[in-house]
Amino acid sequence: MTSLMPNKSMAVAPQVTIAAIAIDHLCFSYPDRLRVLDNICLQISPGERVGIIGHNGCGKTTLFMTLCGALAPTSGTIRLMDKPVLAGGFNSQIGLLFQNPNNQLFSASVREDVRFGPVNMDLPPHQVDERVESAIALTGLQDLAERPPHHLSGGEKQMVAIAGLLAMTPQIVLYDEPTASLDIRSRRRLITFMQGLQQTMVIASHDLEFLLEVCDRILIMYQGKIVADGHPQDIMGDDTLMHTYDLEKPHSLIPHTINHHK
Repeated sequence: MTSLMPNKSMAVAPQVTIAAIAIDHLCFSYPDRLRVLDNICLQISPGERVGIIGHNGCGKTTLFMTLCGALAPTSGTIRLMDKPVLAGGFNSQIGLLFQNPNNQLFSASVREDVRFGPVNMDLPPHQVDERVESAIALTGLQDLAERPPHHLSGGEKQMVAIAGLLAMTPQIVLYDEPTASLDIRSRRRLITFMQGLQQTMVIASHDLEFLLEVCDRILIMYQGKIVADGHPQDIMGDDTLMHTYDLEKPHSLIPHTINHHK
């Protein structure tokens, strides 16, 4: 008679999920500024949308520059999808949106700017075209595709820079103040398509209402450290926590007790 009871040899080993971003005791100092990043330990799972908030100078942009390999850590390690980040090397798994889109745009037309990344990934021409047209449609740039980027508004330039990142289809995208130059319509478009993306995202922003709509996790950075980590409403809705780190609670999380109809 065959036994139906499981045994150790039949047991299925649990699947181990590799972190999209794994940071271990990361420190970074500039020659004139010590401990800009101070012993950061952090894990971000694939597909997570993580917002980082904190006052100017707390280390958000420097963290992004170490994650993409533009700066070498003073100490500690960074792994993306279980592969170590090598300073100065190109990693197609990660993309960075700069605060100033002028730092990312340099081609003769919007379409050529969006094409630049995929073309340099040695993809077949038809795949390049598919990626470019998809990214242009997703960001609503069809009517601007043949225009020179330097003739566009700040918000339009920002969307072109985002389209260029999306066309490269990185698994991880770092967004540094993505709504800074956007008007209300472009901001809403950005929120809508970000909510539908499957990429791992890390977003540094002072636009807390935007982060509430897009992110499923929030970190607070203060003096180079991560001092809080949790659900967006729990973190940003905590008056004491936000005031401790010189931040203001988002307007939508403040109870409204005034009767405007009297």
